[in-house]
Amino acid sequence: MELSSKHLKMSSSFFFVYVEVLFLFSCFNLQGLNLLGLATHVVSGNDTDQQALLEFKAKITGDQLGVMQSWNSSMHFCQWHGVTCGHRHRRVTRLELQYLKLVGFVSPYIGNLSFLRVLNLGDNSFHNEIPQEIGRLRRLEILQLSNNSISGKIPSNLSGCSKLTFVHMRGNQLTGEIPGWLGLLSNLKLLSLSNNSLRGSIPLSLWNLSSLVKLSLAGNGLSGAIPEALGQLKNLSFFSVTQNAISGNIPFSIFNLSNIRDFDIGENKIRGTLPSDLGITMPNIEFFSISGNQISGKFPISISNASNLRTLQVSKNKLSGNLPSFEKLDKLSTFFIFRNHFGSGGASDLNFLCSFTNATKLKHLHIGENNFDGVLPECISNLSSTLSFFIIQKNKIRGRIPTGIEKIINLEVLEVSHNQLSGSIPLVIGKLHKLKKINAKYNFLSGAIPHSVGNLTMLTKLQLDSNNLRGNIPLSLGKCEDLVILDLSYNNLSGSIPREVFGLSSLSIRLDLSSNYLIGMLPIEVGNLKNLGELDVSQNQLSGLLPNSLGSCESLEYLFLEGNLFKGPIPSSLCSLRGLTSLDIADNNLTGEIPEFLVSFGSLRYLNLSFNDFNGMIPIEGVFKNATATFLEGNSKLCGGIPELHFSKCNSKTSIKRSSNSLKLKITVVIVILGVTSVFLFLVILWLRKKKEQPTTSCAGNSLLKLSYRSILKATDGFSSQNLVGSGSFGSVYKGILQESGIVVAVKVLNLLNRRASRSFIAECEALNIRHRNLVKVLTAISGVDYQGNGFKALVYEFMENGSLEDWLHPSAGMNEQETIKSLNFSQRVNVAVDVAHALEYLHHHCETPVIHCDLKPSNILLDEEMVGRVSDFGLAKILFADRLNQSSSQSNSLGLRGTIGYAPPEYGMGSELSTKGDVYSYGILLLEMFTGKRPTDEMFKEGFSLYKFVVAALPERVIEIMDPFLLQEGVSQGIDRHLQCWNSIYEIGLTCSAESPSERMGMSDVVTKLCSIKDKLHPT
Repeated sequence: MELSSKHLKMSSSFFFVYVEVLFLFSCFNLQGLNLLGLATHVVSGNDTDQQALLEFKAKITGDQLGVMQSWNSSMHFCQWHGVTCGHRHRRVTRLELQYLKLVGFVSPYIGNLSFLRVLNLGDNSFHNEIPQEIGRLRRLEILQLSNNSISGKIPSNLSGCSKLTFVHMRGNQLTGEIPGWLGLLSNLKLLSLSNNSLRGSIPLSLWNLSSLVKLSLAGNGLSGAIPEALGQLKNLSFFSVTQNAISGNIPFSIFNLSNIRDFDIGENKIRGTLPSDLGITMPNIEFFSISGNQISGKFPISISNASNLRTLQVSKNKLSGNLPSFEKLDKLSTFFIFRNHFGSGGASDLNFLCSFTNATKLKHLHIGENNFDGVLPECISNLSSTLSFFIIQKNKIRGRIPTGIEKIINLEVLEVSHNQLSGSIPLVIGKLHKLKKINAKYNFLSGAIPHSVGNLTMLTKLQLDSNNLRGNIPLSLGKCEDLVILDLSYNNLSGSIPREVFGLSSLSIRLDLSSNYLIGMLPIEVGNLKNLGELDVSQNQLSGLLPNSLGSCESLEYLFLEGNLFKGPIPSSLCSLRGLTSLDIADNNLTGEIPEFLVSFGSLRYLNLSFNDFNGMIPIEGVFKNATATFLEGNSKLCGGIPELHFSKCNSKTSIKRSSNSLKLKITVVIVILGVTSVFLFLVILWLRKKKEQPTTSCAGNSLLKLSYRSILKATDGFSSQNLVGSGSFGSVYKGILQESGIVVAVKVLNLLNRRASRSFIAECEALNIRHRNLVKVLTAISGVDYQGNGFKALVYEFMENGSLEDWLHPSAGMNEQETIKSLNFSQRVNVAVDVAHALEYLHHHCETPVIHCDLKPSNILLDEEMVGRVSDFGLAKILFADRLNQSSSQSNSLGLRGTIGYAPPEYGMGSELSTKGDVYSYGILLLEMFTGKRPTDEMFKEGFSLYKFVVAALPERVIEIMDPFLLQEGVSQGIDRHLQCWNSIYEIGLTCSAESPSERMGMSDVVTKLCSIKDKLHPT
């Protein structure tokens, strides 16, 4: 059949269209297409999707739940776990793999899923950077990467994903600044970048996100002021910038966001005042927090109009004046205003408390540390029965504790300490069966402790110290079987100590009954307190012998028995208290000789045996070698000891008596002669040993500075806050300039309220003469009293200009703008690693007696002006004197875990004795952290996965994946091949040092040799 001209024209037209299609595809580099395969390839983008998914799977290095097993050829990829495809084109539109414990990094091939609308990888352990290819996902609407370990900067080309409505990246390790181009994502409704390491200021361009409902930038290092323009975000209902370094005044425009429900600018450096119409301009507010800033002025009366308010937190500011009524806030659950200047010192200061009677959901009420005066009102008995926290400590509140408090039946914490409360503790306190903590110390409470306290069976802490309580300690306390702290000190309690109290095996932190009028013997039931850390029954009228059962309290670190009427010898059973750091049994009637076992107490840093009736020779080893830690005055029958103790030399009669007692033999003329001879020989040998040891000062350095409290006070400008470098539980460190010499020093002033601080002080004093280029030099120690007559202890160090290694590896949110850009390059990190290795090698192998540091971590490594690494902080150090080398491992059991979690070796946690191999482990972890940039306590390391395993899994082929991004960037710019071998070598050293078994760890001398070899390769001569 012949074709008509019409058919020919149609055929030719079709042919030319076909050719045009081929041409268009060739323009897009779709090479290799043929006529037969054209139709298939036009619609086969799903092949690209499948390949992209397989590439994504290839970068998953950990799949604990076996999710990726379903990603195989046995089923279509649209049926793979977490994959959703569109019905029309069968292209991947959603990839949702949240909460699956996946480990790995996001493959750049993710950018080939061109139809993707939802990417949710939240709550896994993805690391490395977000690939730039993600910016090719033009259809992407939801990007959820929260709670991973993703690092690097936010990809710049993400601005091309113009359809994004939801960007959630909280809980990662993102760095750099918040990019201004985010303001171009006009469809964005949620932006969450909280809990990262972002720096810089909040971009002004964010005001352009007119659809934005939630903005969360909390927990970063942001600085600068809150932009005034953010007040244009009329749809915003959630705004949080808490825990940053934001400063400046609060822009009043931000308070005009009438849709705001959650508002949190807490823990910054923001100044200014609160607007008087706050409750009117923010009528829908439910959560309002400005805590931890520098905001001043009055509290706005209008807040009562915000009837939806659930949480109100304005604590830790400079707000002042009286508080308004809160009677309209009937939904209020949390009310925190502590640490301000509220109150005028008048009788009406506490009237506002009565306005809370309408708040039927109130659970937490904390008004402590203000200036409130007046009587505690009876209306507190009408507060909500849901109230669980009632805290009013550190004010000037007077009057009695109302009996109506019994109505607050769900109360768990009652804190009324440091006030002027008087009267007796109400008997009805026993009706509050859910109470877990009572703290009423430093008041004027009187009368007896009610026996009903025994009904509080959930009580964990009872602190009634420093009051005027009288009568006996109630027997019913024996029913409080969850108590960990019981402090009744500094009262007028009398009678004997109930055996029931010593039956509370739960007591683990402190039992303090000191400074009362207690009588009788120390019950033998004291042996039940096997987990107790501190026992203080000092300054009472206790008598009799010290019970042998006291030796069963093997966890004791502090034992204070001074100022009583105890008699007899120190029981030999106390030899099991090897964890003691402080022992005070002064001012008693104890007799006998000083037990030899005290010499072997390696942790003992404070020993007071003064004003007793001890006799015989004073030991010269252990704690007795330190005259500043041992107190023996008032024992006229003692002799010998080190010269600094100023006791007379022992005569032959005394020496013979001690020798005969220890050997349990009868005194005869022959033994007298032998005893005299042996003592004479002993003294000769001792003299020769001291003479031999005198010139051996391999660890000694220059003579110590002689400084006084006055000179330190001047050097630090009166311990000015401007000179405060840092602070911790043991004390505060100040920068100072010595007026006499102009030397810049660091002064560590010990917090003597923390008894562990004294232990730390003495440990540092032992290290005074240790000198090495890579150790921070302790210039001197000061121990005396301040101008108020209070005890004062301080340590003076060289000042290190460049701070700690911690500051360089993990810059904190409080750093200024110049500090935020600093980082150590690869060569500098190798140098610091070598410096620290040299220091440990010296401590372990070249000191006269080996020293174990016990707390090696980045914050204890300081950098001087030449960036030389110096090991510091010997507060937990252990000096292995010859007489301590053969101690049993039980000593370490009583000491507990030494060091810091993540850096302490696993064997310490299992009770093994301290050793130099423990320091080697800490050094290995430190080395891995220095080059991966990850702390051993990073959130990704959980459920058996650790920094050690993280590195093991990557070596040697995938070492690039675990490098600190800064070092990786440096390596790329200088040539990866130049660094790869060095990187692998360093990680191998770190892994060997941090091996689980101590026997598998190398010594520090070998570490120094290997690291110096790597250093030489980097800088060949």
